[in-house]
Amino acid sequence: MSGAVGTAIFVVAIIVVILVHEAAHFGVAKLFRIKVEEFFLGFGPTLWSVKRGETEYGVKLIPAGGYVRIAGMNPFQEPTPEDFPRTFGAKPIWQRALVIFAGPATHFVMALFVLAIFLMAIGKPTVYPQIGAVDPRLGSVTSPAAAAGLQPGDRVMRVDAVHRPTSVELVRYIRHHIGRTVTLVVRRDHQRIVVQVTPVLAKVGNREIGRIGIEQQPVRDRLGPLSAIGQGAVGVGQLTTEVVKSLGRVFGPEGIGRIFDLVFGGAQRKPTDVTSVVGVARAAGQAPPGAFWEIFLTLLAGINVFVGVLNLIPLPPFDGGHLAVLAAEKVTGKKVDMRRLVPLTAAVAAFLVLFMVSVLYLDIFKPLPNFFR
Repeated sequence: MSGAVGTAIFVVAIIVVILVHEAAHFGVAKLFRIKVEEFFLGFGPTLWSVKRGETEYGVKLIPAGGYVRIAGMNPFQEPTPEDFPRTFGAKPIWQRALVIFAGPATHFVMALFVLAIFLMAIGKPTVYPQIGAVDPRLGSVTSPAAAAGLQPGDRVMRVDAVHRPTSVELVRYIRHHIGRTVTLVVRRDHQRIVVQVTPVLAKVGNREIGRIGIEQQPVRDRLGPLSAIGQGAVGVGQLTTEVVKSLGRVFGPEGIGRIFDLVFGGAQRKPTDVTSVVGVARAAGQAPPGAFWEIFLTLLAGINVFVGVLNLIPLPPFDGGHLAVLAAEKVTGKKVDMRRLVPLTAAVAAFLVLFMVSVLYLDIFKPLPNFFR
C-alpha cells in the first residue's frame, strides 16, 4: 500500500470520527425532542447543503471539524414562543448533560471498538519479537546476523539496555546504530544466548537502511470477542491516563515554549513533539507496508482518546465547559447567563486556533521525522 493511500485512508477515518461525534449530539438531542437547526461537516463557506424537515445538513469548505446547531444554545438568539419548549435551555439538566456528554463519549467508545477489532483481527503481540528468517548475505558481505549465529525461531529478549523491545523498537534501534556494536540477548528453546552484531547499510527498495539481516516473524495471540473487549477497555484506560498526563506538558509552559522555539527558533522537530491531524495522517502513510493496519488502528485509537479527553476540559467552548456550567446550575439552583462567559470562550478559542495553526504550520513546513526509519 502506498503512503498516499495510507494517508487518504486515515483522513477518511478522521472524517468518520467527526461525523460520529456530531451525530451523537444530534441523536441524543432528537431523542429528547430538542430542535436541531444545522448539522454540518467542516467550517467556513458552505459547499453543499440540503434541508430535511427542520434541520439543514451540509458540508463546508474547511474540513477541520464539524458542528450541530441546537436551538437555544446561542445566548444572543431569543427563541420564538412556539420553539421555546423544544430548546436546549427548556429541558431538564440531566437531559442537557447527556446531549453534551454524548459527543466526547463516542470517542472512548470508538477507541474501544478499534482496539477490540485490533485484538481480534491482528492480535496481541507476544512478549518478544521472533526471528522468522536470517539472510545469509547482505549485498556482497555475510550478514551480521548470520555471522553471529542467529537462527529462525530465536526470540529477542533485549537489545543493549532496552528490555522486551517491540518489533518496531528493535527495527528503529538497529537502524539508528549503523556501524556500532549492538548486544542482543535471545532465547532459543530454553537457552539464553548473548550475541553481538554490528548493523550495516543495506539497500531495501530504493533506499539504504541499517540492517543486521533478519526478517521478523509476527507472533500474536488473537483474542475472542469478550476478551478483546475486556483488553480493549484496559487499553482505553491506559491511553486516557497517558493523554491526561500529556495535556499538561502540551499546553503548559514547557509545551508552549517548545512550539515557540520550533516556529521562531532553529529547533528541529522530534518524534515526541506534538502534532496535528496532518502529522498523524502522514505518520499513518509512512507505516511499513506489512504493519499498516497495526499502525493505523493504534493511531486511530490514540487520537480518539486524545480528542475525547480534550473535549472534556471544563472550559468553554469545549463540551466539558458546557458540562461545568450545567454542574454549577445543579449545585446553585441558578441559571448561568452564558453571555457572561463569552469573553472566556473567545479567549480559549483564540488560544486554540493560534496553537493549532502553529502546529499545522510545523507539520507542513517542518514535519516530524519518519518514526519508522
